[in-house]
Amino acid sequence: MSTLEKFRAISPAEFFYRNKEIAGFSNPARALYQSVRELLENALDATDAHGILPNIEVSIDRDTSKPVVYRITVKDNGIGIPEKYIPEAFGRVLFSSKYVLRQTRGLFGLGAKMIVLYGQITVGEPAEIVSATMGSRKVYSYRISIDVKENKPIILQRGVWPNTTGWHGTIVKIAVEGDWGRAKQKILDYVRRTAIVTPYANLVLRTPDEEIYTYPRVTDKLPPPPRETHPHPHGIDIEMLKIMAGETEEQTLLDFISNEFQGVGRVIAERFLRDYGFKLDKNPKELSKEELEAMAKALKEFGEFRKPRAEHLSPIGADLVKIGLNSILKPEFVDAITLKPVVYEGHAVIVEVGLAYGGAIEPSDEPQLLRFANKIPLLYDEKSDVSWKVVSENIDWSYYEIAFPAPIAILTHICGTKIPYKGVGKESVAEVPVIEHALEEGVRHVARSLKLYLTRKQREEEYMRKAITIIKYIPEVSSALTSFLSSNPEPVDPKAIEDGLFELVKKRYGEHIKELPHPRSIVLSVE
Repeated sequence: MSTLEKFRAISPAEFFYRNKEIAGFSNPARALYQSVRELLENALDATDAHGILPNIEVSIDRDTSKPVVYRITVKDNGIGIPEKYIPEAFGRVLFSSKYVLRQTRGLFGLGAKMIVLYGQITVGEPAEIVSATMGSRKVYSYRISIDVKENKPIILQRGVWPNTTGWHGTIVKIAVEGDWGRAKQKILDYVRRTAIVTPYANLVLRTPDEEIYTYPRVTDKLPPPPRETHPHPHGIDIEMLKIMAGETEEQTLLDFISNEFQGVGRVIAERFLRDYGFKLDKNPKELSKEELEAMAKALKEFGEFRKPRAEHLSPIGADLVKIGLNSILKPEFVDAITLKPVVYEGHAVIVEVGLAYGGAIEPSDEPQLLRFANKIPLLYDEKSDVSWKVVSENIDWSYYEIAFPAPIAILTHICGTKIPYKGVGKESVAEVPVIEHALEEGVRHVARSLKLYLTRKQREEEYMRKAITIIKYIPEVSSALTSFLSSNPEPVDPKAIEDGLFELVKKRYGEHIKELPHPRSIVLSVE
């Protein structure tokens, strides 16, 4: 009997086939939710990130002959997928257009491929894709499955026809094993929360129960689209530097450092190279292993580089956060803030916080927390997230005049090209001090705004009580004055006296109260 171990490599597709749980496909309910989430994220990235107002339709249909099988169809009006990339985009795991330094909802190149793989494992049906790019004269369709061993697409069918309507976008239809009964609430919450941060989108969801949920567009304002940028020197490691040096077209280290990194001008690049003893005219491709290690260390140490810029990020913006919260939650008070970028491991991160209070929000024993990362709602693992720690532990809500149960919702949004997720499922963010501090600053800002609002409201209510107490007796005072002045040669109109007294009350309290009831509109109780 041989004691030798057998060694072999496996493809990325085979790895995730064996370990589908780490990508969020741990059970039928979670898999159905994850499938809707990934396809909706892709649809939004294909629209708003390219300046297109999204029109997105999501349908979930139950197979009548197989109760555990669901067909998910997502249609968008995005930029579409070039025909030559369609098979790879849906049939090769870790193939993506998102491996650039620019904020996107997806990140790992799993997304749609993982759904195709999961559907292939559980149902055995290929994925169906229809797409046309902007301005394309043709529409292309594919039926695709994945060769798990080789990690490559298997094209089962290809179609093409004239694009007579000028449509552009993508339609994806995938059958998966799911559990709608257990997944329903999560999917409804996910789409609803997506509508909060995309008030510029038309979203339609049709469920297996034949329910239709519509979230119409309430604004035409889009967040600024992210722009691809260069890495910052403080975010560089040895391997990344080696790759960059091997791929650059620059012929000298001075040009390489000046042009391939953000936050570096030519003067600063020259000073950096001289301070650390690197030759300005050396070809980056000729750097030895020792020089690469020394340069990577030096890039992290050098303190004169400018802070990372944030044009590659696309925050929602305080105005859109307020519009979204008002549109979906219908509160009586709302405020939001987009904080200045902070730096995490050499990468810019932007934190946004919104607060909604009162109105249609149901009171609860703790703040309702709406977590987002790169505009993606995070529904699982709430209590392990840094936002939960900030909202539930770091903030003393009584200082802000909040006594629970209270009708309050807090929205937190973290956007960046490097977010410290706690797992591949990307459902919670780790407690990184710089991000935690920014979140706390944002929550305190909107909480102070709420405190001012509540204090002003309490003051108005107090003035209103005082004013109404006085106003209630105006008719009696008017009547008494009328009797007192009955001997006047000129007749006295009691209503004129009432109006005059009312004007005096308005003058006293008008600056504190928007609208006072007229004495004749108040019915006095009779004891």
